[in-house]
Amino acid sequence: MAVTEPAPVELPPAHEGILRRQALRESAARTYARSLPIVPVRARGMTIEGADGRRYLDCLSGAGTLALGHNHPVVLEAVRKVIDSGAPLHVLDLATPVKDAFTTELFSTLPREFADNARIQFCGPAGTDAVEAAFKLVRAATGRSELLAFTGAYHGMTAGALAASGGATDVRVTRLPFPHRYRCPFGAGGERGADIAARWTEYLLDDPKSGVPEPAAMILEPVQGEGGVNPAPDGWMRRMREITRERSIALIADEVQTGVGRTGTFWAVEHSGIVPDVMVLSKAIGGSLPLAVIVYRSELDLWQPGAHAGTFRGNQLAMAAGAATLAYVRENRLAERAGTLGARMLAALQALSADHPSIGDVRGRGLMIGIELVDPEAGPPTVTAENGFAPPPDPALATAVQQECLRRGLIVELGGRHGAVVRLLPPLTLTDEQATAVVDRLADALRAAERSPYRRAAAGPTR
Repeated sequence: MAVTEPAPVELPPAHEGILRRQALRESAARTYARSLPIVPVRARGMTIEGADGRRYLDCLSGAGTLALGHNHPVVLEAVRKVIDSGAPLHVLDLATPVKDAFTTELFSTLPREFADNARIQFCGPAGTDAVEAAFKLVRAATGRSELLAFTGAYHGMTAGALAASGGATDVRVTRLPFPHRYRCPFGAGGERGADIAARWTEYLLDDPKSGVPEPAAMILEPVQGEGGVNPAPDGWMRRMREITRERSIALIADEVQTGVGRTGTFWAVEHSGIVPDVMVLSKAIGGSLPLAVIVYRSELDLWQPGAHAGTFRGNQLAMAAGAATLAYVRENRLAERAGTLGARMLAALQALSADHPSIGDVRGRGLMIGIELVDPEAGPPTVTAENGFAPPPDPALATAVQQECLRRGLIVELGGRHGAVVRLLPPLTLTDEQATAVVDRLADALRAAERSPYRRAAAGPTR
């Protein structure tokens, strides 16, 4: 089917009116709209056009949802094909050819040892819904209720998912230290810091007086995204798999943001070679449309009919778009491409630190990149083994950089403990030229932000 250009969208010439009405009508909980005051009207690939006629390179990508960028031809064709066929768009959990094709494609991308003995549960449309489903599954299968999670984690905004995230209080979750190269909680860093974190986990689980009840599961992100783009060391990941397997604790891998080629392998757990008991998947698996699933070992499938459901778990358009996206990433080896191009961008950004002491750390995996900004003149610093002294984070500078990036036609996100990490999540279809433009615009924005009186004018992070 031929792909046509989108028709012009008629909007009032003054996009400020749209933004003003949004501020008056929408919840105070809105986030991106505060730091990114634009009105998108057209988009293709990595480029967004605003109602004011300006064009932007999008390094947010729907928080990692848009693996192929905006309105990719294979996604549009897959959606049109379903619509033109007259197929039902809402089917609850009934079997359909569209669902069968999606499930078949998804299972073909999963680690073979995992997929050969797995079941899939279609959940509500968001990643947080899938996290909730995973928790219900392991609790039902083990008869236990406690969970293990990690400092800096982010698993969603519903009650149970938020309880396992970094800012939770008064919950049935034991918080474990996540290893950090740059800001190690033990002042060690590197392999030594990761080893201490693993030993602490073992100690808590095996000490009868630790106050930690026998847990149903451990949930972890192979790369913490919202937590500041912190990749988990592969050796530490293998230790967590050993620790949980030896103690009959289910291991849940949250691949909502890291999946579908983002980190340089199709699924981020493949870097370490571990096979989790449960994988939580959303965002990119829907090809830009809402879709969330959990895939898990068949031995855990002890639910009774109706034990977990969701009205919109049968989103046919999302399944069609998702199957097309998964196939395109697989066939065009975009995961490998993300690994190669991501390493090149990391190196270019790390080179900037020689002239910019405000760059504390550049880290990431594949096209999931974070730049932690610091105030080298403030104190006291944090001691780490690999980097000596790490200055305090500088969220005001990060906010200023984000604003300067937007002025230069580059959309970036902030994250990390203090909102001091500039995050890049470009689509996997990023070209060499676009990658260079992203680095150049970010470098220019950093220079401008460093010259501005941001420390006195900025109120801090917006999220």
